[in-house]
Amino acid sequence: MKRRDMMGLALSISSLVMASSDAKGAGLPPEEKPRLCDAACEKELENVPMVTTESGLQYKDIKLGRGPNPPAGFQVAANYVAMVPSGQIFDSSLEKGLPYIFRVGSGQVVKGLDEGILSMKPGGKRRLYIPGPLAFPKGLVSAPGRPRVAANSPVVFDVSLEYIPGLEADEEE
Repeated sequence: MKRRDMMGLALSISSLVMASSDAKGAGLPPEEKPRLCDAACEKELENVPMVTTESGLQYKDIKLGRGPNPPAGFQVAANYVAMVPSGQIFDSSLEKGLPYIFRVGSGQVVKGLDEGILSMKPGGKRRLYIPGPLAFPKGLVSAPGRPRVAANSPVVFDVSLEYIPGLEADEEE
């Protein structure tokens, strides 16, 4: 294959990839972006009791999971939608089309997300109200079309713990 043909093929593939990522919600208006909590879920959340932890993290369980909690240091796969308190999304694994995999409790994510996931079970879904000191103490630069997160501003994460590689949901604790 000639170099020019290979470049054309590479450009075609990259435009297909870009088109498929747009289809997953990246180019949609904010109200049409994929969410973990739809309008019915939002209504139900009004009646769910708020839990406040010692650190100041608050959360409401949307759906309880089953099985063991993830041990600190274990990898977890989670989907999330991160919002400023007004509900504007600034990051989302749903738009990327894959759950986010990280070591929980090891500082790879903001403190409030680590703390919130450590007490969840696989299959669970939760809304985390993360106070500024447990969110982005230095702030977060916004991506184009996304809200900026100021230093020490509170954020809201809807998170679902999809699975814990190596731990099965039906194992006894």
